[in-house]
Amino acid sequence: MKTKKQTWFFWLLSICLCLTVWPFQRTVQAESAPLDIRADAAILVDAQTGRILYEKNIDTVLGIASMTKMMTEYLLLDAIKAKRVKWDQTYTPSEYVYRLSQDRALSNVPLRKDGKYTVRELYEAMAIYSANAATVAIAEIIAGSEKNFVTMMNKKAKQLGLKDYKFVNATGLSNQDLKGFHPDGTNTDEENVMSARSMAMLAYRLLKDHPEVLETASIPRKIFREGTEDEIRMDNWNWMLPGLVYGYEGVDGLKTGYTEFAGNCFTGTAKRNGVRLISVVMNAKDASGKTTKEARFQETAKLFDYGFHQYSLQTLYPKGYELKGKSTVPVVKGKEKEVRVATAKKLALLVKNGEEKQYKPVYVFDKKKMTKEGKLLAPLKKGETVGYMTLDYKGDDSLAFLSPDMEKNIRVPLVTTAEVEKANWFVLSMRAIGGLFADLWTSAAKTVKSWL
Repeated sequence: MKTKKQTWFFWLLSICLCLTVWPFQRTVQAESAPLDIRADAAILVDAQTGRILYEKNIDTVLGIASMTKMMTEYLLLDAIKAKRVKWDQTYTPSEYVYRLSQDRALSNVPLRKDGKYTVRELYEAMAIYSANAATVAIAEIIAGSEKNFVTMMNKKAKQLGLKDYKFVNATGLSNQDLKGFHPDGTNTDEENVMSARSMAMLAYRLLKDHPEVLETASIPRKIFREGTEDEIRMDNWNWMLPGLVYGYEGVDGLKTGYTEFAGNCFTGTAKRNGVRLISVVMNAKDASGKTTKEARFQETAKLFDYGFHQYSLQTLYPKGYELKGKSTVPVVKGKEKEVRVATAKKLALLVKNGEEKQYKPVYVFDKKKMTKEGKLLAPLKKGETVGYMTLDYKGDDSLAFLSPDMEKNIRVPLVTTAEVEKANWFVLSMRAIGGLFADLWTSAAKTVKSWL
């Protein structure tokens, strides 16, 4: 029978244990809590492979507002690369561009009717300050009119493999804000729309094809027409750039957006320790459910925190890796009857913490170089590509990409490690004769066995 002193001791011990275990339980629950992004749609992507790390309503078509300007940037940088447009060529505003530029209720740098502006000036105003009239000016420089430019935008979107999109103007403004100059063939109340998946795809292609976009997108502030009476300070609307109010380490782009229809949106990108992420939040909201400028950065920070803290770039298989049991492949008509194969480069991937063993290597051989029996045909050069190695993922999440063709981004070439010369006619003949006798012997042995 317990004494009063023993009873009090057990009560005290129980309380101490509860106090010790309870915080630990809270920590475990917090770490395993699902990522709660307050936005109508959101996505987080590995910029190297196009792998989706987080998704929410990514195929829902929503307003994109000034994130539209990423397509305008893409087409301009295309034109610069093709030398159809030069950075130092000048432009004098059309009546439409002049009138639009005077509306300070919109993001703009005021332009003079008789002014001359370089393409670079207009581009910087668009990329840093989201200047709308400057964006239309670029559209006119490239295509002659915004109407023609919108046609180019939709055509390029198709070429880039985007789905669920519609461009009706170059800026991302609502057509009703365009002073009656909205492009022919579009309605007054229309806006540009796209899914979060396609928005991320556009960012992915912009960074792959024109990485120089970050040189301008990362500028926190600049003076337009500095040293003249027209100078105006341009503060970047991307407040996540280091040094700004929501500065986040590694952020160097890309584009914000807001209209009443689209809400507050942001396509961001950040790079840390060799890893670049792309994020999109559409109609981001605060805790009360209200869309705010701050919310789009707060929700993006959640996505980046998740990506950089939960994933790391790891070399799963080194260059020269040979899969156990499949390191050699039979060869026909060669001096050697088999050849070793190995990976031509390392296979590195962004891996979620603790999932390193969930990826298994898989060999896929080029059918054009194989016989029906699964043998390589001599001659073969050393280092000749005969297929590729990819990964079979066994984890809890899905190994999903922005588009199916991006699965090739986790493949590495499979090559021969030695040369295999074609055997001469005598060797081939002897092998054929040897094979004939072997077949005869096998047939005879089976016959004798059947008699016994």
